[in-house]
Amino acid sequence: MKLLIISGRSGSGKSTALNMLEDHGYYCIDNLPASLLPSLVERISQQDIDVPRIAVSIDARNIAIDLKRVPDIIRDLEPSRIVTEVVFLDANGPTLIKRFSESRRKHPLTGPEVGLREAINRERELLEPISRLAGLAIDTSNMSVHQLRDSIRQRIVEKKDNTMALMFESFGFKNGVPIDADIVFDVRCLPNPYWEADLRGLTGLDTEIRKFLSAHTEVNEMLEDIKVFLEKWLPRFEASNRSYITIGIGCTGGQHRSVYITEGLKAHFASQFTNVQSMHRELYQSRQKVGAGDAQG
Repeated sequence: MKLLIISGRSGSGKSTALNMLEDHGYYCIDNLPASLLPSLVERISQQDIDVPRIAVSIDARNIAIDLKRVPDIIRDLEPSRIVTEVVFLDANGPTLIKRFSESRRKHPLTGPEVGLREAINRERELLEPISRLAGLAIDTSNMSVHQLRDSIRQRIVEKKDNTMALMFESFGFKNGVPIDADIVFDVRCLPNPYWEADLRGLTGLDTEIRKFLSAHTEVNEMLEDIKVFLEKWLPRFEASNRSYITIGIGCTGGQHRSVYITEGLKAHFASQFTNVQSMHRELYQSRQKVGAGDAQG
């Protein structure tokens, strides 16, 4: 039996994630008191119950002392009965504030003397014991609802048990490093198509950009060096029971070089791992963002 614990700050997309999992056959429980996890596992483990996959949301609506005890509670679950994974969703502070402002929903930690910004910061500290347990962290700052659903489907629903899922994510350093990246490579030293007027409006997914970059020796060398590094170390991560790895590839704007390198890595490692995905953060910025109403849970 598999138990998936979904956590994260309010407005990060937990409700969207739970709904997606429920659509794919998970038995889902929102806002489960952490102290009841052992009782839930005990009940579901009984022979007359057939629920192979469970997803529960544990977040700041829990009793504070119970949140601190989550690592001990999970550790004490009978491993022979259940496989437990923790997924933590988050977004940057300005994005969370914007989502709450647009939806006009109340943050669970706000009050007469606690404003929204302070509540969001307090929530990070409150959930730290859970975030440190997360095998998978997802930054939803620049995701639409549909993109988050796709990410949950690709990285969790379609993931085969006992295999490591890889996500290659391109981004622009000017917008910050993705908070969910486990490994980051900086490719800003490579030739930049942005300075070619006829290439500026294209992306690393376009043939013209691929031709431009592949014609430069240093681009090919960078790609090969990253491949060699990952081929050596990814099996070590997998051997240490890591279920998910997110590899960030960053250039200045996240439009050309990082996209090209990301796609090259995805194509290369697709033959070595069963679940390999790519995401291009900056290419999606103009699309609809995850709304606080959809992402509140």
